[in-house]
Amino acid sequence: MDEISPADSGGGGRVSSGKEQQAAGVGILLQIMMLVLSFVLGHVLRRKKIYIIPEASASLLIGLIVGILANISDTENSIRAWFNFHEEFFFLFLLPPIIFQSGFSLAPKPFFSNFGAIVTFAIFGTFVSSIVTGVLVYLGGLVYLMYRLPFVECLMFGALISATDPVTVLSIFQELGTDVNLYALVFGESVLNDAMAISLYRTMSMVKADPSGQNLFMVVIRFLETFFGSMSAGVGVGFTSALLFKYAGLDIDNLQNLESCLFVLFPYFSYMLAEGLGLSGIVSILFTGIVMKHYSYSNLSQSSQRFVSAFFELISSLAETFVFIYMGFDIAMEQHSWSHVGFIFFSIIFIGIARAANVFSCAYLVNLVRPSHRKIPSKHQNALWYSGLRGAMAFALALQSVHDLPEGHGQTILTATTAIVVLTVLLIGGSTGTMLEALDVVGGDSHSDSPLASVGTIVNYEENNGYVAPSYEEESSSGSKIKMKLKEFHRSATSFTALDKNYLTPFFTSQNGDEEDEAALPLASSSSEFHDNNHYSS
Repeated sequence: MDEISPADSGGGGRVSSGKEQQAAGVGILLQIMMLVLSFVLGHVLRRKKIYIIPEASASLLIGLIVGILANISDTENSIRAWFNFHEEFFFLFLLPPIIFQSGFSLAPKPFFSNFGAIVTFAIFGTFVSSIVTGVLVYLGGLVYLMYRLPFVECLMFGALISATDPVTVLSIFQELGTDVNLYALVFGESVLNDAMAISLYRTMSMVKADPSGQNLFMVVIRFLETFFGSMSAGVGVGFTSALLFKYAGLDIDNLQNLESCLFVLFPYFSYMLAEGLGLSGIVSILFTGIVMKHYSYSNLSQSSQRFVSAFFELISSLAETFVFIYMGFDIAMEQHSWSHVGFIFFSIIFIGIARAANVFSCAYLVNLVRPSHRKIPSKHQNALWYSGLRGAMAFALALQSVHDLPEGHGQTILTATTAIVVLTVLLIGGSTGTMLEALDVVGGDSHSDSPLASVGTIVNYEENNGYVAPSYEEESSSGSKIKMKLKEFHRSATSFTALDKNYLTPFFTSQNGDEEDEAALPLASSSSEFHDNNHYSS
């Protein structure tokens, strides 16, 4: 047998390395081509006002088509090797900018004016939705309707699938115009709902990992530790950045690059700090985004404000589009547990039931404490129910469940979650425009002259945008204990708004509370479609 000389061996290694580089280049080129095609197609769909195929659906379909073509070609293995990525890449580079932008793009006034209702839907409602979904999935397994999972794993599935992503609904709201308070409810709920879903999932996964000695009290303590610990880390980093940009004097001409660089680094610092402390980096970076937009952003120079707004919107858009492409690609390329079709089918039904329990119970509680002219009407409740699409967060947690759950259960949950995300985005997302128009909640004529037109207003604004505390004295009801407790909660939200205006904003920013950036309102471009200013004046 002839011996291979070192030179030959080295040459073979160089050839192999060259082929790997070429394959990597082809994989990256393919990803860039799909991203370009997704953005171009999304732009065409928006210009033509074709709402039956939302941008997220277009990205999913592109990934699905490329995956199918790769499967029937000889390039399947190389494409899978270079297109597929680890969960660490997903959690470290794709998900953080999406979540940060969610918090960073919150419009302060509509969000804080509907703060009580948003917290009710996002915290209590997500808890109800998770428990209802988990219990129904467990009962479905007991009666052999679907694949049977242990009770804790059913609760984990209920938590991860309760994370909503109404990107399609919000884009249609922006295109056609809608009530600003309905937009705030849908958007605010989806933002805080992610934090709640992650905290519930992590709590259940800890119970699953160490079931011995776990009682209800310890489960509650673990949840509070995860949620409020992560929130505190994010808020603390946000306030620190606000003070730095207020007093460091970085807004002069020759330091604006440094100012922008520091602003971009703070969100990742928040994320890594929480992860290093054993908390949730996603929850932390979400609240960092909310705080930095409300306090740090106004301390930047105008050029830095324009840059960071465009930068975060850019990387968030790229990341979210890539996630939807990957989900479509993943369905075609990966081995999924499609044998459990019943699990997918009944999960979709149970999710719809749980979403209804979430929306209508929370709307009932919110309406208990609101005067008749500020109650949430049934058509807006239906719009809230219909906007419960699933997206990147549910998919990310399902990816995590593959490692957290044994015996193929995680793979079953991943398959079900991927199918649910695709079906809700393609089917429900495609019919969203028609449904919202049927509900009469979008378009220039979506408002009504009835007293219900001022739905969701907790805080009223006069022409000078000043804060006016709401009056609850119109509510001459029986004065039951539950109503009194709910009223106290709404008053506390009102008190927080006053505290923010009078103390927090002056302390953390170089502006006063009356100089908030009106451009932050996501629907500003469609302002002609909103109600008149007297919509806020009761």
